Amino acid sequence: MTHLDIAVDGTTVTLGNPAKVLYPSTGTTKQDVALYYLQVAPVLIPWARDRPATRKRWVDGVGTDADPGKSFFQKNLDAGTPGWVLRRTMHHKDHDNSYPLVNDARTLVWLAQISALEIHVPQWTFGAGGTPQRPDRLVLDLDPGEGVGLAGCAAVALLARDCLDRHGLDSLPVTSGSKGVHLYAPLDGQATSEEVAALAHEVALSLEHDHPELVVSRMGRDLRRGKVFIDWSQNWPAKTTVVPYSLRGRFRPTVAAPRTWDEIVPGELAQLDYRQVLARVTNGIIPVIPIGGHQ
Repeated sequence: MTHLDIAVDGTTVTLGNPAKVLYPSTGTTKQDVALYYLQVAPVLIPWARDRPATRKRWVDGVGTDADPGKSFFQKNLDAGTPGWVLRRTMHHKDHDNSYPLVNDARTLVWLAQISALEIHVPQWTFGAGGTPQRPDRLVLDLDPGEGVGLAGCAAVALLARDCLDRHGLDSLPVTSGSKGVHLYAPLDGQATSEEVAALAHEVALSLEHDHPELVVSRMGRDLRRGKVFIDWSQNWPAKTTVVPYSLRGRFRPTVAAPRTWDEIVPGELAQLDYRQVLARVTNGIIPVIPIGGHQ
């Protein structure tokens, strides 16, 4: 089969070379990726809606440990983008970029078609007139240093939850599909990105002060050994974080997966792959707090 037509949102999206293997270790194909994104669209889109989407693409697949595939980030839309893909233009220092908005299922299928396995978005949305709004969520990226695994991230996530609680912020954990854990907290949209980044930095500094054996808030890699780095900087307006329910370009098709706090148990927590996430969604295990499009 050289192509597969998928009808979605009143549009036919053509998938070229649907049998192309994008994850050799599991035999996961482009068609598998497209169908995954189609099935999780109702739960992914609320996290991505009205946000400029940066794509990380593996045109020839992720490869293997011995022969990793090449990837690249893409911000600007190219000439081959279907006209029905919603988009917004952003001005950067010396140029403008046109970004897609992941507001519908057909766009997710199109992203699979171009082997955009990962979708990254900022913590703010565009307003009705295309103007960037103030952030509607705060994110902490818990990144394990050398010698620390997911168990260490789980332990720090529990401490960070308590700290955010003291600031009056509910939080939701997301296993990143890579090495660590992301924590999201909803905001009322009144604070600027600078103010939100300052709050996130304050939380990271507080945790580092109280738990210096576990936590570091500074970026130097030599400081991270044996500790969990809390990356608070992803709250700056130019920074992006992989969207929950996005696939990751790892050798296994893992996913940035929202979790319940009951699952955040050091020593028991594991990253989830796309089949596990599909089973969770099918069974109604869809952890959520009111963030952005979530109601």
